[in-house]
Formats: sequence, structure tokens, C-alpha cells
Amino acid sequence: MAIGELGTYPHATGAAAAVVSKHEEAQDLVFWSGWFCPYVQRAWIVLEERGIPYQYKEVNPYKKEQHFLDINPKGLVPAVEYKGRALYESLVICEFLEEAYPEHKPSLLPSDPVERAYARIWIDFIAKSVIPAFMRLMMTQEPDKQQEALGEFVKALATLAEKIQGPFFLGEQFSLVDVAVAPWIMRDYVIAENRGFHREAVGPKWKQYAETIEARDSVKSVMSEREKYADIYARYLKNEANSVAGIAFRAGRPLQ
Repeated sequence: MAIGELGTYPHATGAAAAVVSKHEEAQDLVFWSGWFCPYVQRAWIVLEERGIPYQYKEVNPYKKEQHFLDINPKGLVPAVEYKGRALYESLVICEFLEEAYPEHKPSLLPSDPVERAYARIWIDFIAKSVIPAFMRLMMTQEPDKQQEALGEFVKALATLAEKIQGPFFLGEQFSLVDVAVAPWIMRDYVIAENRGFHREAVGPKWKQYAETIEARDSVKSVMSEREKYADIYARYLKNEANSVAGIAFRAGRPLQ
């Protein structure tokens, strides 16, 4: 994030602040976080969903600790330290948590190798198709191109919706596929209020699925108060965001 994009809210608020307060003590797993970041929230949802012990550390985007930069040269959140070893990239972290903490249930990937690979196919689709379409819609300025981007986003969601086995993507079990898309479901109010998006346009199956995801305790618990995101997304809506995400999507490059 560029200076000013976090406004006057350097820390989590609301439900997320309550979660942070429970994770201040030292643990084998240190979670380097940014309360505002949807990629952070992927890993955070997994930690909360599976009850994995962790120590929360907020990264100041204006003055990053040297230790954080040492463990993650990209300087991006999320990152984790596990028994002194560092990892980063949100989806990599999510899968690491699956493998490093097998005793913490539920597992968020199927045990069957074919089903597990199937889940990864749709996680990849979310990363390469759904999220870039969301970002293009939010950042596009010209009205005609906004309509084009809106159509692209709805089409990507419709493709995903066709495969929902309900109530969650893989059926009864909440999974990493749901985690991969959940933070953007929680933010679709931004494009609903500013770009004419409606869940109903994707279809009733998507609308019901989105409502199920946003009601999940692990998802709700890592969200700050909605108004605290306003300054951040105002810059994206004006295509003025100088964050790594803003620059990447402006250049047509997805993030993990």
C-alpha cells in the first residue's frame, strides 16, 4: 500500500481486532499480517477455521521491520515463520498449513488425490480468472469498458458457480476452494455500490453460495469494520492505488 491508502486505521478493528487480541503470545508459527489485505485473509481464515495456534504480527506498510524484510524480500503480506523458517504467498501458506498441522481438523483439502487435484484446478481458476476480473472491474474508469469488465466478471463467477456442489464448492465440507475466493465475496459490496454488480446477475446458485460463505464464522471473524476499508478502495475505484496489487493488476499480472 502507498502512504495514505490505510487512512487513519493502522490496525484491525471490529471482529478482526478481537481475534488479534487472542493471538499475542509467542508460538511456533508467527503470522505476519496486514488487516486490510484479502490475500492475508485467506491464510487467516485457514488458521481460524482449523484452530491452529499462531502469533499475530501486524506489518506497518510504511515502515517495515528489517526482520520482516529479511524473511520475505518481497516485503508483502502474508508471510509466516514456522520454527524459524519463513514462507510467503497466500495459497502456498494455505497448503503449508494443511500439511504442517494434520492433527488440526477439519482438513480443507480432500484426502482423495484426484479430488484434491480437482480442488486445485478451481483454486487456480479463482486466482487467474475471478480475482483479475474483479480488480479490472474495480479499477476501470471508462463507462463502456466498465460494462465490458462487469460482463467478464459475471462470466467468470458463472463458470465457478456451475461447479458448486453446495452448500460449499466441494459439497458439505468447507474447503480451500472456498477460502481462495471468500475475501473477494466479502468485498463485492464495493463493486455492487460503485460498478453495478449484483450477485443475482450470476444466478441464484451463486447468490446462495456467497451468502453461505459470508456467514461462515472463520470468514466473518477476520474482517474489520466495513467503513475502515473505504479509503483503500476509493483509490482502487479511481485507479490511483499504488499498492503492489494495484500496480500488478494495472499491468495485467495476477497475484497469489
